[in-house]
Amino acid sequence: MKVYTKTGDTGSTSLVGGKRVAKNHPRVEAYGHVDELISTIGLIRASLDGNYLSDCLIPIQQELMSLSAHLANDGSCKTLPPLRPEAVLALEQQIDRMQEELPPLAAFVLPGPPMAAAHAHLARTVCRRAERSVIALGSNAVALEVPTYLNRLSDFLFVFSRYLSLQQGETENFWKPA
Repeated sequence: MKVYTKTGDTGSTSLVGGKRVAKNHPRVEAYGHVDELISTIGLIRASLDGNYLSDCLIPIQQELMSLSAHLANDGSCKTLPPLRPEAVLALEQQIDRMQEELPPLAAFVLPGPPMAAAHAHLARTVCRRAERSVIALGSNAVALEVPTYLNRLSDFLFVFSRYLSLQQGETENFWKPA
């Protein structure tokens, strides 16, 4: 199968279901941001280089792929992977476990070393952008699980970045207003 179809050469693309829309359509923007998030989480995994913590990111990438398929659906496809409400609960449980080991937060964290933590901060900002794109579609256009998952995932990525710093012995830097 060829990777290129040439059907998008004029600035349009197909949604799941076949409807053609402009490549800058809000729905395409939303699933494009989720796609970027999936890749950014891949950066975290790559920078962890076999660390056991990278394993918890694979199910998140899997969930985001399903979420992206739902965002790409023109409404006619009924055979998409389900959005799992328990995925939000899994994120919350992981957040709670990590926070038990973290010092209390008293100021805004400045993203920085180690590399995996910096990538997690980047992923958090990409996640927030994806969330804003999904919200812009309107509540009638997406299932409630989509923005809820993205919101909780950004919380997870923030705590995960702090946890990675702790695990790798880095001292966090905090914003000190002048």
